[in-house]
Amino acid sequence: MSARTWARDLSLGARFAVTGGREGWVRTVLTAVGVGLGVALLLLTTALPSVIGKRHDRDDARTDFTFSSRKDIPRGEDTLVSAHVDTSYHDEEVRGRLLQPEGPEAPVPPGLRSLPKQGEMYVSPGLKKLLASKDGALLRERLPYRTAGTIGDSGLMGPRELAYYAYSDDIARHVGSDSRVARIKQYGDVGEAQDDEGLPPVLLLLILVIFVVLLMPVAVFIAAAVRFGGERRDRRLAALRLVGSDGGMTRRIAAGEALAGSVLGLVFGTGFFLLGRELVGSVDLFGISVFPSYLTPSPLLALLVALAVPAAAVLVTLFALRGVVIEPLGVVRTARPARRRLWWRLLLPVAGLAMLSPMIGKGNENGDFNEYLVVGGVLLLLVGVTALLPWIVETVVGRLDSGGVAWQLAVRRLQLSSGTAARMVNGIAVAVAGAIALQMLFTGVQDDFTQDTGREPSRAQMEVDMTAPGKADLVAGKVEERFQRTKGVAAAVALSVDSVSERRKDPELSSDITVGTCASLREIADLPSCHDGDAFALPAPSDPGQGPGDEVDQLLKPGLQLYVDPSFSGSPKGAEVAWKVPDRLPVVKQRHDALQNEIWGLLVTPSAAPAAALPQMSGRVYVRLDHAVPDATEHVRNTAAALDPFSDAWTWVSEKTSDQYEAIRTGLFIGATCVLALIGASLLVSQLEQLRERKRLLSALVAFGTRRRTLSLSVLWQSAIPIALGLVLASVVGLTLGAVLQKMSQVPVQIYWGSVLSMTGVGAAVVLTVTVLSLPALLRLMRPEGLRTE
Repeated sequence: MSARTWARDLSLGARFAVTGGREGWVRTVLTAVGVGLGVALLLLTTALPSVIGKRHDRDDARTDFTFSSRKDIPRGEDTLVSAHVDTSYHDEEVRGRLLQPEGPEAPVPPGLRSLPKQGEMYVSPGLKKLLASKDGALLRERLPYRTAGTIGDSGLMGPRELAYYAYSDDIARHVGSDSRVARIKQYGDVGEAQDDEGLPPVLLLLILVIFVVLLMPVAVFIAAAVRFGGERRDRRLAALRLVGSDGGMTRRIAAGEALAGSVLGLVFGTGFFLLGRELVGSVDLFGISVFPSYLTPSPLLALLVALAVPAAAVLVTLFALRGVVIEPLGVVRTARPARRRLWWRLLLPVAGLAMLSPMIGKGNENGDFNEYLVVGGVLLLLVGVTALLPWIVETVVGRLDSGGVAWQLAVRRLQLSSGTAARMVNGIAVAVAGAIALQMLFTGVQDDFTQDTGREPSRAQMEVDMTAPGKADLVAGKVEERFQRTKGVAAAVALSVDSVSERRKDPELSSDITVGTCASLREIADLPSCHDGDAFALPAPSDPGQGPGDEVDQLLKPGLQLYVDPSFSGSPKGAEVAWKVPDRLPVVKQRHDALQNEIWGLLVTPSAAPAAALPQMSGRVYVRLDHAVPDATEHVRNTAAALDPFSDAWTWVSEKTSDQYEAIRTGLFIGATCVLALIGASLLVSQLEQLRERKRLLSALVAFGTRRRTLSLSVLWQSAIPIALGLVLASVVGLTLGAVLQKMSQVPVQIYWGSVLSMTGVGAAVVLTVTVLSLPALLRLMRPEGLRTE
């Protein structure tokens, strides 16, 4: 068969697709919309490398810190001191920087035309909008600066990012003593690069599975969309046979029609993508926003999509017509089709399991997973869903007979066209199977990326760390009193901490010194009678791996000469203070529910503390909240910011999850949201196309007296039966895949039924919503006008 013959037949089919009158155009447009939705999501996927790269470049361009291995930058006409004063507001991160220029040539941050002046700040558009709203009242109290302008796009990670730059004349003295304060000569100069350890193998496995699970439903929907109008198309092809076309030519013409719809779908998909690209700036998904300019598809990947979609349309059509005998006087498929074979459908998931089995037990300790085997194995298992579902639907509906009129109408329709019903549900079944497997894998490996913080939220809900030296209030009772007067605070405990050693510089031994009132010290240790002027020894844990043990205990001796705040190698000279340990030093034990379980060493009341060292000690305030007061956490942060702009107020949690794990989970949620939107839209288009094909039949049934309610119920049953079967199959495949992935990750195989039920419930809810949205079109198609023909 020559290429010229193929081109002639394909072009003839494309011409039929666009010159077949209103009927042909509707069919072609529906196909294009279905394909276009999938193409839009594929283009979004090809743009992900650009999004990640551009966000990384923006973050690098505004970097204002240096690594400790780099030489200190001396003060000059071209230097700028920058201090990190990030905060949180209503669970949203606010990026804050205090700037102090040291000369007229000081660098200007990206996105600013000039540095802020005394009392001024530049804010991002998102922060400006928040501060101007009623919801930003408490944040305005925390930022006592006048807004002088906005930060340009070049200085932001996304359009909805909350960020500000403010002027300060009191931060240069903290250079060298506070890791959050740095002197720089330019932005984006980060000195020596840190080693990138990369992702653990299990997280790489998660990423691979996520990409396959999210993209597989897209491919299924595109394959289903190019077969819209299949029954009417086959009747048209029978007419072509009648005028002399042979079987091969007829199939090529049908492929040409699908090719035209897919090419138009590329145009629609590009339009959908460009429209979504313009709207993406106003959307904030799970705390991440991007500029429209970030969404630039990779030219090579976009070209691959442009070639793969039309090619897939032709191949899918040719494959689908292999089981259809098109004769000059009709199509054999109008009769009961031959029973589907099961054996080859079972080979797909078995082959998938065989590809995954060599990696069982690898986990994080035995090297990276083979990405080709992972992708191939997961792909075959999910393709097995699309292969098995038509056989299951056909087998089950073939045994259904008795029931009401609506039930019988639905069952008879499914018996005649079970393949069409299965194609409609295939996408949602694949998505649910993949989602169940991912949920099992995520939940199974969560403990590996979750650490116990040692904090007990029932004892305190917030901690405020104050590290700016020179503030006497941080170690005086005024701090505790100020927090106790704060709205929403039930109680507050303030402690002052520092380190002590046996030498002024480069000590071999070091320990903690904690200063507080008797009431405050009792929150971390079981004390005997306590009065101001007492001191106590709190030994460190002696078990291996739990602390410095005996080394710390060597410093807990009465009368020993110690130095508070010693200078360590590589750090600037501190303000170390010589101090003699009190002669009376009772040994105490740590409370089992201590507010701070990592404090050991010397516990000292204010009168017995080294007076000269008190002003330079860091402060820690433990806060218990009154949850009946709205925004109690924000009131605490406002008080902390007023006392010390470098304070860090954070909420206690009992467990902390790895940032890499959280980033991957956030990416999954964003991708799943996009795929669910595609599933809903594609199902709606598919449902409308099915109803349109049966317009004349529905009108005829109504004309013969069938109630509209009966027909509506029959349509609902036609959707519900294959959906129920698809979700059962998806659950079985998802549980199997999830168990294999857990074994690969070296975690115990556990089934989380809550996740299984929630995923199947989401799938059922999407289909139910689509069915409800299609009811108005169904009622309209039942009118007698549907019998009109030409």
